[in-house]
Amino acid sequence: MRAAADIVIVGSGIGGATLAASLAPSGRRIVILERGHHLRPSEHDRDPEAIFARGHYRPDEQWLDGAGRAFNPGNYYNVGGNSKFYGGALIRYRAEDFRPLRHIGGTTPGWPISYADLEPFYCEAELLYSVRGKTGDDPTEPPHARDYPFGPVPHEPVIADLRDRLAALGLHPSSVPLAVDLERWLSRARTPWDAFPDTNGGKRDAESAALTQALAQDNVTLRTGARVRRLLRGAGNRLRGVELESGEVIEAGLVALAAGAVQSAALLLASADESCPTGLANRSDQVGRNFMNHNCSAVLALHPLRKNPSVYQKTLMLNDFYLSGGPGGEPLGNIQLLGKISGPILRASSGLPGPLADWIAARSIDLYAMSEDLPNPASRVTLKNGQIVLDWQRSNMQAHAALVSRLKRLLRKAGYPVVVAKPFDRRTPSHQCGTARMGDDPGASVTDSFGRSHDHPNLFITDAALLPTSAAVNPALTVAALALRAGTHLRQHDLAG
Repeated sequence: MRAAADIVIVGSGIGGATLAASLAPSGRRIVILERGHHLRPSEHDRDPEAIFARGHYRPDEQWLDGAGRAFNPGNYYNVGGNSKFYGGALIRYRAEDFRPLRHIGGTTPGWPISYADLEPFYCEAELLYSVRGKTGDDPTEPPHARDYPFGPVPHEPVIADLRDRLAALGLHPSSVPLAVDLERWLSRARTPWDAFPDTNGGKRDAESAALTQALAQDNVTLRTGARVRRLLRGAGNRLRGVELESGEVIEAGLVALAAGAVQSAALLLASADESCPTGLANRSDQVGRNFMNHNCSAVLALHPLRKNPSVYQKTLMLNDFYLSGGPGGEPLGNIQLLGKISGPILRASSGLPGPLADWIAARSIDLYAMSEDLPNPASRVTLKNGQIVLDWQRSNMQAHAALVSRLKRLLRKAGYPVVVAKPFDRRTPSHQCGTARMGDDPGASVTDSFGRSHDHPNLFITDAALLPTSAAVNPALTVAALALRAGTHLRQHDLAG
C-alpha cells in the first residue's frame, strides 16, 4: 500500500503538533502519524492509585540500560505525546543558557543561535499555549518583547505563605508560567495536574492547543495507531517518505521527525541502509549521542503542626541559584513546586506504610529541585537487536547535591523543621533531550539551527533531540519555540510559492 502527502510529521507531541500548527496555513497536505491513540476520560485518569501505584498509563515496553538491564520507561505514546502528562510549566531558557556556561561538572558548548533569535518564537509559543504568568519577579528571567497572554495561576493560601517566607529570607520567588485552564481542570476533579493525564482539555498541551489548531485546517490529517518502522531514502540524499509497521509506505516531499529524543534517535538508527550503514542523518556519528535528562529530586518540607490542604500547589518557582550559587559561582539549578503529593503517591514512590504516608502528605509542601545535565557523547541511545538501549551517563551531580542541600537549609529557615529529599531515578525520561543536536558544523552535529538534517535536505527534526544543552528548566516551551521557528523558515523558503 502506498499513500502520498506533501509533509509527513512523525509524532504528535509538542514538537510535531506545534510544527503542524505552524505549517497548516500553507495549504500543503500534512499527515501527522501517531503510534498511540487519544486519551479518553475514564475512572483511572484522576486516580492516583491507578496512575502511580499500578502504572495504568505506563507503556507495555522494555528498554535496556547501559548495563543491559531491562526497565519500563515512563515514555507515553498517545495523541499529544508526553505533554498529556506534563506539569504545564512552560518556562523560557535563560539568555545565558544559549552561550557556553561553566558548571561544576564542566562547560556547556553553547548554541548556534542566541536567545534573541528565539525570543519572537517564545512569544508566539506562549500565545499558542495560552501561558499564564507574570514577568518582573525573577531576576534571571530574560527580556520579553511582550508579557504573558494571561495572568498567573493564583497561589493557594499555604503556597502564598511559602512565597512570603522565602521572600523574607531575601530570595526572589516567582510564579511558574503555566499552560493550564485551572477552572476547566478542577471541574472534572479536584486533583493536581502534574503527572496526571489530561482528558478534559484542562491543560494546554500539544493536543488541546497546537494539534486542535492544526486540525481545524482541512489539509491536515491525524492518523493514530500508525507506528513508523523506518524512514525511507530516495534519490540522492533526499528522503522519499516513511514505512509503517503495517507495511504501508507514505511518500512525502518533506519528513519531520518529532517522536521524542529517544524514539527519534532510535528511528534514525533503525533506518540504516547500504548507503547509510550507521543510520540516517548520521554522517557525523552524533545520532543518539549527548542524551540529557536533568538531575532531579523531590524535596518534601513539613511542619508537624501545620497541614497543607492545597489541591494543586504547582505555582511557585525559585531561580536565585539558577546562574550562581556553586563554590566558584557556578550555576546550581531551578526550584519549583511539584503537584501536590498525596498519600497514595507517596506510598507508591517510597514504600512507606499507608497511615504514615497519609500523615506526611497531609502536612508536606512538595518541591522539585532540577539541575542541568551536561552533554556527553558517551551518554547515548543505541539499538540492540532492535531494542532501545538508553545508557544515560549522568553528569554535574555535585551541583545538584549542592542545590538540594541549599534548598533544605532555606526551608528549615523558612519554618519547616522536617525536610527530606529523594532523587528521581532513571526510569522517567520526561525531560529527554539532546540525541540529534543542532549545530553549524556538519561533522559535529545532526541538523542546522532550523532542525534541517545536514545529510538529507528534506528531513527536519523538531523535538527535544535538537537541544545542544538541557539548561535547568522544563524544555517544552523551547521545543515549541524551535518548532515555530522551523515552520516559519519552511514557509518562507521550501514551501514559498
